[in-house]
Amino acid sequence: MSDTPAPAILAARNAVIAMFVLNGALFGLWASRIPSVSAKLSLDPGMLGMLLLLMGGGAIAAFPLTGRWVDRYGAAATTVWVAAIHALSILGLGLAPSISTLALALIFFGATHGAMDVAMNSWAGAVERQLPRLMMSRFHASWSVGAGIGAASGFFAIKLGLPLLAHSVLVIGVVAGLCLRLAIPPSRSPQWAPAPRIGAPHAPLFTLPKGPLVLVGLVAMCASLGEGAMADWGAIFLMATTGVPEASAAIGYAVFSVAMVVMRLGGDRVTYRLGPMRTARLAGIIAALGAGLAVIVATYPAALVGFTLMGIGYAVIMPLAFSRATNDPILPPGKAVASLATLGYGGLLMGPPVIGFIAEVSSIRVGFAVLMALAILMAVLAPALRPSDPIPPRARAGADTADPLS
Repeated sequence: MSDTPAPAILAARNAVIAMFVLNGALFGLWASRIPSVSAKLSLDPGMLGMLLLLMGGGAIAAFPLTGRWVDRYGAAATTVWVAAIHALSILGLGLAPSISTLALALIFFGATHGAMDVAMNSWAGAVERQLPRLMMSRFHASWSVGAGIGAASGFFAIKLGLPLLAHSVLVIGVVAGLCLRLAIPPSRSPQWAPAPRIGAPHAPLFTLPKGPLVLVGLVAMCASLGEGAMADWGAIFLMATTGVPEASAAIGYAVFSVAMVVMRLGGDRVTYRLGPMRTARLAGIIAALGAGLAVIVATYPAALVGFTLMGIGYAVIMPLAFSRATNDPILPPGKAVASLATLGYGGLLMGPPVIGFIAEVSSIRVGFAVLMALAILMAVLAPALRPSDPIPPRARAGADTADPLS
């Protein structure tokens, strides 16, 4: 394969990047406005938690249907159509006048968010197979960049006093408009060709991995559980174990997030050098060392270093898992990605409650020790991420060729 992809493939690569940025921006927009929505409807923490669970439930329910659409109509077309609907779905969050209508809006927003997640990862895997270099990790880094854009837009919207509805319309007009324009080619391309019609006429409500993909799903679940726990409990861990004030504790998740973005930008190069299996094993070891440093030393500087290592370790796991799923020898790409996403989102949803339960019966420190054990399990299960034959030449570990990323 030539090191210079055809223009159509480069356009498809840019389109996928645009879709990851858009998905992240819409999520970041919502995350930045949660406090204002909560204040508007006088939500207590328990009610807000239930509403966020509904959002996650909507995403999980959408996975199998989206996987079927991807395998029937193609990942590119499915991604763009779902992206347009997802961009509009955020308007419902700004229009909701009551808790019941917000619940319905969150279910729909979560469903379209999850559907876009499955479709764009399937498209990313298809495009990656046509490129002379690995790209999945950088696609996921684009999501983090988008989330930062969405969160920044929330900061400025709040400063300017814009309500959520006006803020959403502005982001849809600028960010969604630009990203969708980049994703739709001027003429029909091979990337938009419908996929062969695959599978039974009805999909189960919950699609789970099959065969070797089960272990891949477990690795993804361990990583996503850790990510979810870090988002919701990282600051609390720092306050409880190191005694720092809330402002200092907030830095913990910031360093974790920055470490993830930086690692994802370089993750494809690491995977090319080491191969998926050794990269995942090293990632699990690094994440375990980070969690151990935070739990055992339990000082603020040590915990920040530990959070950084955890961000580095978790960063590459989901890209590796999705890349492996799109090349699964048993399930078609859409269904494989949907089944993997079910476990991944399951981990994100289970992480905070599991850590909270352990903290309730023991301590938050013990809860984070569980993350160390799960990271070790990631390292043990790393062979599951070894790609199935045939392996694209640019993905072979230990290849004796020049690094095409140079």
